[in-house]
Amino acid sequence: MPSYTVTVATGSQWFAGTDDYIYITLVGTEGCSERTLLDKPLYNDFERGAVDSYDVTVGENLGEMELVKIEKKKYWVHDDWYCKYITVKTPSGDYVEFPCFHWLVDDKEVVLRNGKALLPKDDKTRLVKQHRHKELESRRKTYRWREWQPGIPMSIDANTHKELPRDIQFDSEKGVDFILNYSKAIENLCVNQFMHMFQSSWNDFADFERIFVRIKNTISEYVMQHWKEDFMFGYQYLNGCNPVMIQKCTKLPEKFPVTHDMVADCLEREMTLEEEIEAGNIYIADYELMEDISPNSTDPCTLQYLAAPICLLYNNSQSKILPLAIQLGQTPGKDNPIFLPSDGQYDWMLAKIWVRSSDFHIHQTVTHLLRTHLVSEVFGVAMFRQLPAVHPAYKLLLPHIRFTIAINTKAREQLICEFGIFDKANGTGGGGHVEMIQKAMRSLTFRSLCFPDAIKARGVDSPEDLPYYYYRDDGNRVWDVTKSFVWDVVCIYYDSDDTVQKDEEIQAFVKDVCSFGMQDFDCCGFPKSLKTREELTEYLTVIIFTSSAHHAAVNFGQYDWCSWIPNAPPTMRKPPPRQKGVVDVKFIIQSLPDRGRSCWHLGAVWALSQFQENELFLGMYPDEHFIEKPVKEAMESFRKRLAEVSSVIKIRNEGKKLPYYYFSPDRIPNSVAV
Repeated sequence: MPSYTVTVATGSQWFAGTDDYIYITLVGTEGCSERTLLDKPLYNDFERGAVDSYDVTVGENLGEMELVKIEKKKYWVHDDWYCKYITVKTPSGDYVEFPCFHWLVDDKEVVLRNGKALLPKDDKTRLVKQHRHKELESRRKTYRWREWQPGIPMSIDANTHKELPRDIQFDSEKGVDFILNYSKAIENLCVNQFMHMFQSSWNDFADFERIFVRIKNTISEYVMQHWKEDFMFGYQYLNGCNPVMIQKCTKLPEKFPVTHDMVADCLEREMTLEEEIEAGNIYIADYELMEDISPNSTDPCTLQYLAAPICLLYNNSQSKILPLAIQLGQTPGKDNPIFLPSDGQYDWMLAKIWVRSSDFHIHQTVTHLLRTHLVSEVFGVAMFRQLPAVHPAYKLLLPHIRFTIAINTKAREQLICEFGIFDKANGTGGGGHVEMIQKAMRSLTFRSLCFPDAIKARGVDSPEDLPYYYYRDDGNRVWDVTKSFVWDVVCIYYDSDDTVQKDEEIQAFVKDVCSFGMQDFDCCGFPKSLKTREELTEYLTVIIFTSSAHHAAVNFGQYDWCSWIPNAPPTMRKPPPRQKGVVDVKFIIQSLPDRGRSCWHLGAVWALSQFQENELFLGMYPDEHFIEKPVKEAMESFRKRLAEVSSVIKIRNEGKKLPYYYFSPDRIPNSVAV
């Protein structure tokens, strides 16, 4: 009688093993085996990290292997099991791989296709077509859309991390408990001694060092030493935590009436301000989004304030970006003066602090939360709803969605919810952050997620005009390498544009993202269909780049640039000054966050800057969803090119006091998971 050898691999994560009964049924083109219990006498089957083999005897040859059905039945109490893969050795000696990478919970069964990636047109038998249909039908019931807040991207329908499907939960929920992690960070940073003085002010700038000096690194210490300098203020627009605000100024807006006489002392090329603008040497950062956002009012004992400043920047003859003028509101007038470097020391210092505070809010809520976390979740939910596990796009994207839905759900549960941690220290807490996301949706277009397009739209794409913009240069390198890899994979499965157009699953995926995930907002510009292989390549590149490289670039520098509180105040306790000459150092200290909010802020930027345990970085694909040799060769080429980018960045950074490494591929996690 024919015998098949079945090899079963159990995951190595915590609690992956099981004592429950595991049954298997083999399904081929000529028939199927009986439901067989996988059990060895006097042996503990399916232990964590184990690879176990079993013989399954059948009455007659099953033909070409198509499906494997696994069932888990309770032994004593339900014991979840994580199956990595199953390999079947046929009587003829062939090996057929069945990737799984699923948790089996309760009395659950999983039906697996063999590992070859196939488009819908490639399915020939009724059995596999039916399996494809049932898998998506089941997933759409499990992965449902829900509106967390009106006017923002849709999210998964789950209130808590525990409600999520087991397959997308963290291996250990404890590791992503924001309250626990922030409290632990505060304790490890030795700043919890200040928490009992929650609403009291610091004494002076040096006093902030009392919560800072316990942990130092190259950049954060340099920021502490140089934060008052105009050079450091301007440099952050290029390579700081939020390097997306600077744009070429082609004409001064009427709401910002800066004149040549105001800034003449700062111009170095013997040109007027208008001539400098014409020559392309003037840049602008406009925080208009912050106008009319409700400040945090959750603490009746502490008034908090926000501003919507405009900052004019100058690319001087040494190619340094320096601030020329700052207006702290959007409407010009006597009570909204334009602050200048020639003003008094404390007037100019406070104006820059206000800009840095507004920049922090835009960074946290728009650049970071909306444009990486929430957008990546939209792609993830749509992927689970519309792409079966056998689809090549599913196999390609899955590593880049890993834990994203889980971290966002945890954030909605503890961090950005009503009365969440966000309210404790942030000036936009208590609802202002939601208002910001709603306003920012007007500028969240698909093209703005295409890295080269976003750079060009701000007029900062020329290395000759704007050198030392490492965010742009490194980002373009990683974008190009990623897009080249995606193109290689796309061409393996799509031989023509017509194949793309006729792939109803990829078209449904794209439509789901736009019509449901992005709620079909008029301005979003997300495509509802794809017509060419080039369009598909760009679309998949946007997903991978957004969830890996761009998230890394705007997330992991938070401790570097935001741990020195005066450089990134999470809230301000005095309103913006309405006239010059009334500010002293005491007023500035009283404007900055109090001791308690400073500690919460420090704990937050520390915790958010840490990598996950067992982090997987860009190009690492330990779970082999693809079994085809051409894709594995494309992955190997991808890794080599990423390593070359890392090497270029490492060499450039040597000896620099302010190294830029956030786009270095060896520091880019595969997905948004923190």
